Amino acid sequence: MPLTPNNDLTHRAIDCAIEVHRQLGPGLLEGVYEICLCEELASCTLTFTRQRSLAVVYKGKPLNLRYQLDIIVEESLVIEIKAVQQILPVHEAQLQTYLCLSGFPLGLLMNFNVARMKDRIRRVLAPDAVSHYVR
Repeated sequence: MPLTPNNDLTHRAIDCAIEVHRQLGPGLLEGVYEICLCEELASCTLTFTRQRSLAVVYKGKPLNLRYQLDIIVEESLVIEIKAVQQILPVHEAQLQTYLCLSGFPLGLLMNFNVARMKDRIRRVLAPDAVSHYVR
């Protein structure tokens, strides 16, 4: 059975997201959910950063482009927020790319545009993290 890093942390972050969704429901912009989720994370005494820039490097050369990671919790968990009709493979690929480039082992892809938040949160492991956490 695969083991995931920071399992308690992911549960706490998911609980925060469910509370935000319980309060706001679906239909708002991603930025609203992001700010409210940060409020919940802070109320649970979790440290986080919002909109951290991540440099794009091509063939070893840093480009004048940056990715923006929505939220990083406790310097180990990347949260990617969506408010879309449905999560597509490109959304998971986006989070996988963020994990690979940032070195963080674990991400949560959260879609707030749903009836039940619990059903629309996906855990995503960085490819190199999988080999470290599978027994």
